[in-house]
Amino acid sequence: MSRPHRIRDRFWWEVSPTMERPDTPLNLRIALAVFGLVVSAALGVLSWLAGWFVAAVALWAIAVIAVVNLIVLTQKRIKRGDGNSLFG
Repeated sequence: MSRPHRIRDRFWWEVSPTMERPDTPLNLRIALAVFGLVVSAALGVLSWLAGWFVAAVALWAIAVIAVVNLIVLTQKRIKRGDGNSLFG
């Protein structure tokens, strides 16, 4: 196998045990988006109950962004044809 010419490919040649670039980490991105959605929604509810209305609205806005991110990531996953399982 010949050495790659591009700098970004040379990095993976030296660092990766398979000498290849890794696949896109869509599973990790989906898991982090779900975590962000759950945490920001829950903290938004707790903030609302505590009387911190501005913080609650800000946290719910972050939750909406996480939902949009999940939709985009799901569309990417479907487009790539990776299947429906998060871990498979």
